[in-house]
Amino acid sequence: MSDLEFDPHQYADDEVVREDHAPGDEPEESAGHWVRNYLVGLGFATILTIASFWAASTHLIWAPAIPVALIVLAIAQMGVHLVFFLHITTGPDNTNNVLALAFGLLVVFLVVAGSIWIMNNLHQNMMPMPQMVEMQR
Repeated sequence: MSDLEFDPHQYADDEVVREDHAPGDEPEESAGHWVRNYLVGLGFATILTIASFWAASTHLIWAPAIPVALIVLAIAQMGVHLVFFLHITTGPDNTNNVLALAFGLLVVFLVVAGSIWIMNNLHQNMMPMPQMVEMQR
């Protein structure tokens, strides 16, 4: 047997063998395990949402830094949703989920960037308003 293989007989019955898992993706230990994970994720999401509203309405944060604080809280919120609700982790069994997420982000980026490009092109090629008024007379 190689050193990399797991031998369950080498451990005593009372010794617990734990594997390393990402938050929100631990193996099922009890019936309420997933409920507990979802509640932890809901708690983090609620705290981050309240923090975002607080950061936007308080005068304790320097005014030019408020957008940066909101961006940081939004990225943290996305991380909580990816880990606790979508169960996106770095495990080898999540490759398809990560690829689907990357493809979705690519499609959204192409739609948004293409729309901005088209609107900018229309804006650049639009006739000035006084000339349009003259043409209508």
